[in-house]
Amino acid sequence: MTAYHVRRTLPLRVEAVRQFRRRRTLVAFALLLVLPWVLVAAFKIGGDPGPDGVPSLVDVATSSALNFALFALFVSTGFLLVVAVALFCGDTVASEAGWSSLRYLLAAPVPRARLLRQKLIVALSYAVVAVVSLPLMALVAGTAGFGWGDVELPTGGTVPVSTALGRMAIIIGYSLVAQLVVAALAFLLSVTTDSPLGAVGGAVGLVIVSNILDAVTALGSWRDFLPTHWMYSWMDALQPEVQWAGMAKGTAISVSYAAILFALAFRRFRTRDIVS
Repeated sequence: MTAYHVRRTLPLRVEAVRQFRRRRTLVAFALLLVLPWVLVAAFKIGGDPGPDGVPSLVDVATSSALNFALFALFVSTGFLLVVAVALFCGDTVASEAGWSSLRYLLAAPVPRARLLRQKLIVALSYAVVAVVSLPLMALVAGTAGFGWGDVELPTGGTVPVSTALGRMAIIIGYSLVAQLVVAALAFLLSVTTDSPLGAVGGAVGLVIVSNILDAVTALGSWRDFLPTHWMYSWMDALQPEVQWAGMAKGTAISVSYAAILFALAFRRFRTRDIVS
């Protein structure tokens, strides 16, 4: 008979398989992987975009696969990726409570801190894969639709492919960091409520409210502390020389909020009465 050991309870592999088999996981990844091909089809049907006032990534989206990937990331950062990250991190505990299976996991017995840590690791891993999969699939779709070449900047000039690939890595890395606060809030709400929809919707609602407040210029420098104010700072990597100031500030804000929210989640779950 194998002796009970805390480290053997709820292995990451088991939790990863459990979460992967959920319908929301498959639907989320399907949407992220299909979107680039839908955008390619839209450009093919509608033709090349022309200049429309202020230069933007859409003006050069069909110039190359890298341009297209940057455009796909730009249009997805503010909502689609937010929903995907919130879905993976907000559903993980709340769904167990909603299905009345959370108390059975704890009765296995799985220590509360370990259960929460294992679920968080797997949820964050899926969130990372979700954020990374979109630009990678966009590169594939962009290559098939528009070919490979240097990145054309909306303001003029080009960035060689060798340099652009390094910039793309910076952009994806920063996008992951910027989504940390969404993941942390969704996870906190997930251990607070039995409703997955409430946890996911609460995190998405935070982004919406933050974006609305960010548009209120009367707030002045207070907007710098909003969790979404620096979400698009990765565009500073598209300058002839990478500008790090905005991304550094955004990283500090996102990591600080995330650390506080994750700590509150573990504290809340440690003292929560599990009745479902």
